[in-house]
Amino acid sequence: MKNKHYASAAEVVACMRDGATVLIGGFGHAGIPDLLIEAVCDRGLRDLTIVTNNSGRGRTGIARLIESGCVAKIVCSFPIAKEGYVFREWYEAGKIAVEVVPQGTLAERIRCAGAGLGGFLTPTGVGTDVAEGKQQLTVNGKDYLLELPLRGDFALIRADVVDPRGNLTYRKAARNFNAVMATAADAVLVQANRQVELGELDPEIIITPGLYVDRYFVAQAESASRAA
Repeated sequence: MKNKHYASAAEVVACMRDGATVLIGGFGHAGIPDLLIEAVCDRGLRDLTIVTNNSGRGRTGIARLIESGCVAKIVCSFPIAKEGYVFREWYEAGKIAVEVVPQGTLAERIRCAGAGLGGFLTPTGVGTDVAEGKQQLTVNGKDYLLELPLRGDFALIRADVVDPRGNLTYRKAARNFNAVMATAADAVLVQANRQVELGELDPEIIITPGLYVDRYFVAQAESASRAA
């Protein structure tokens, strides 16, 4: 069995490279792979395209990635929020590009990539700026936009429980974008809250099969190591 378990976030993200497209799970404060994000910042990666739900809050998470100069472009649904002042500063200074994608469309574009589909038709965005540069089709008298799959070179995922094969479960709302993103990247890098022995996870509760996971580390173990 391939060893997917690494000792730290730094070792997990060591495979990442400049200029990559990176899917990052999380919604609000829930399910954000914060330690993996910190490790990317510490590596000083540059020119990343980040695909995520929003542009971050305060100076943590996605906002720290931006402030650290790692991000060239962000693809998200909510770039502007009350606590998203880091993104606003960088965008107004012309230091970062943004592509705004309606939230349902964002999730479905990622799902299509994971399912190997060529795209999908949606009425969302017809007649708005969202439609700019996109193919529009009419089906049964109704207009739709053709939205293309959105795949990443890497995905940073936050899970609750992992086993040695990389099988994952999520905790409540922290599941959000994490599960679908885990299917749509060339390399899936995971921050898990805890690890259990092989066979302890009931197959019925596994959300992301280990087949999708390339590397993981256990956050509790790393925190304990730092404390020691």
